Parts: sequence; structure tokens; C-alpha cells
Amino acid sequence: MMREFQVLGLVGLVLFVACKPDPEPEPLPAVYDPTPFNVDIRHFPEPDWPEDNPLTEAGVELGRMLFHEKQLSGDNTQACADCHAQQRNFSDVAVFSVGIAGEEGGRHSMVLSNLAWHVHHGGTHGHGFFWDGRASSLREQVLQPIQDDLEMDEDLEDVLVKLAGVREYRDQFMMAFGTEAVTTERLAMALEQFLLTMVSNRSRYDAWLLGEVEFTESELRGYDLFFDEFDPFNPEVSGADCAHCHSGLDFTSHQFVNNGLDAEPDMSDVGYMAVTEQEMDKGKFKVPSLRNVMVSAPYMHDGRFFDMDEVLDHYDHGAVASPSMDPMMQYNVDYGLGLTAQDRADLVAFMHTLTDPEFLADPAFSSPH
Repeated sequence: MMREFQVLGLVGLVLFVACKPDPEPEPLPAVYDPTPFNVDIRHFPEPDWPEDNPLTEAGVELGRMLFHEKQLSGDNTQACADCHAQQRNFSDVAVFSVGIAGEEGGRHSMVLSNLAWHVHHGGTHGHGFFWDGRASSLREQVLQPIQDDLEMDEDLEDVLVKLAGVREYRDQFMMAFGTEAVTTERLAMALEQFLLTMVSNRSRYDAWLLGEVEFTESELRGYDLFFDEFDPFNPEVSGADCAHCHSGLDFTSHQFVNNGLDAEPDMSDVGYMAVTEQEMDKGKFKVPSLRNVMVSAPYMHDGRFFDMDEVLDHYDHGAVASPSMDPMMQYNVDYGLGLTAQDRADLVAFMHTLTDPEFLADPAFSSPH
């Protein structure tokens, strides 16, 4: 009997050893991966890509990780993506985004699509970032919300320590930049790379431009109204003159404009004047792109208009004069656009053609976590 127990024990030991899982293999060390990232710009013109920060697959992926990383905030609860929701063209449903302490910021979050065509070219009317143009480059812009007291309220040095303590990030910095070093410059460069890939160019409007679809009668009429100049003396051929500010493939002039919102601009937010210190820039804000405009309400720098009807009300009969108001808005003040109900419906129909469902749902921009 004892012999049988010994045999059974030996068999059990063999089975135990045989069934014991193999130890997890050590992960391979991360290595630098300079594979270029290809951005499909389709029919858009070639933008000025940053020469000192070429887009790579590893760099873009690191930027995506950081864009959705809550450790960039002071209490590890808020990421960039929390105020820039993809389904809203990377804007916010709230009028003023709420920071980690529960306090509201002073402006509505800007949309983030097609930033590759918003680069700064210098001069007093260069393509600055933020509503007031205070950041001269995208790389400069991405660091400011992290440090802002009302937004993410974190010290950059603390961010670097947190990220460096995560193996996944050290590996990704190695693959993107050649060493594991987590630095402020690399943080900004990775975010810049990711944001530059956010290209929206597959809307119904783009398909129409490429001859792939036909517009409806209402869409065509809305297109004409949008691009035709306003002529108060010839109402039968007068348009809404939207393209004066919202021009080009991205539907923005990239300029800073006072569009007649207030007779006396709020001195707590003077807009572009805070950057230029010029009185005639008071109340001027960056002209936003109208790509995906029908999913990115509320509108204006302060989110004062909750839907497109209110926006059309403003341009049709709500603009008010001020010393820095754009001269082209004077016609709106003096005469009003005189839009009929059909005009408004057609303009909205056209603006719906600027919605890009593929962009708004592209998993390449979603959280990797």
C-alpha cells in the first residue's frame, strides 16, 4: 500500500510540474521606431509640416496616449479629451468647460480639426492658436491647458515625474524619440504630432467637390447663399456673404475678427487685444473653421449661441457696431441680411454637408486605454 502511495505521489508531482504554466517571457526592450506616419490629406493642399518634428507612427501614438491621459491633470481626473470630445469635432457640449476644481473657464473650447493648416506664419495677423492667438505654435499651445489654474492645474515637472514612472510611457518615448527620457519638449512634440493628424476631409461637401455625389436643390442654393456677396441694393442676387470670413477648404480665414457681438466688448476678455495691445483689436477673436459646425454647438468664443438658428439671427439682424468691428459687418448692422425662412433652411442644409461622420468616429483618435 505504501508503494502505491509513493507511485501516486510521484505521478502527481510529475503532473503538477507538467501542468505548471511557463513563466511569462520578459518583454522585449523598446527600440526607436522612425517609421513615418502618413496623413491622408486627399484634395487639401500640402500643409507646412514641422521640419523639426516629423510625424512618425510611434510619435503619433504617444501623442494619442497623452491626449487621453488623465495624469496630465493635478488630481489625475481630467485629460485633454474630456473638454475636446471627438463626436463634437473635439469641442465641448458645455458653454464653458469645467476644470478639475469644478470651476468654469472663461471661453468655450475650440474645435481641433485640420490644425495642420492653422500654423503660425508670423506677423501681427499670423495664425495664432487659442481664441485670442496667444500661442504662436501648436507646440506652445498644448502645454498651456495643463498649467492653467482653471483647467488641468498641474505643474509640468510633476507631469514628467508621473509619466516617467510608467513603463509603458518610457517605452513609448523610446520608440518615438530614441531614448526613454520624458521631457517637456517631447511631451509637446508628441501632442503636436497627434493633433496634426486630425484631418477632416471626407464630408458630403468633399464628396461633392470630387464629383462623387450631387447636391440637393436646397444644398446648392445654400452653397450659393453662403459664397455670394451681400448686396443690400440688389436683394434678388444678394447672398449671405459667409465666405468673407469662412473661406477656403477649411472654411476659415484664420484671422482675428470682431463680428459685431457687443457694442462694448467685455473688458474682462478683450480677445486679440490682450496679445497685440492694440485698441483696435479689442473684441476680436479667431475665426473658427466651419467643418463639422452642425455638431459643435454652442457657438462663439463665449458659447453664447446655443444653436445655428441663434447664429443666423445674429448675422441676419443682431449685429451691433463698435470701433473695432470688422468693416464688412457694417452692412449687417445697417441693413440686415433679410434672410427668408427658405434662405435659412438652405444655409443650414449646406452647412450640414460639412459634417464628416468618418472623422467624428475614427478610432485612430479615440482613447488607446
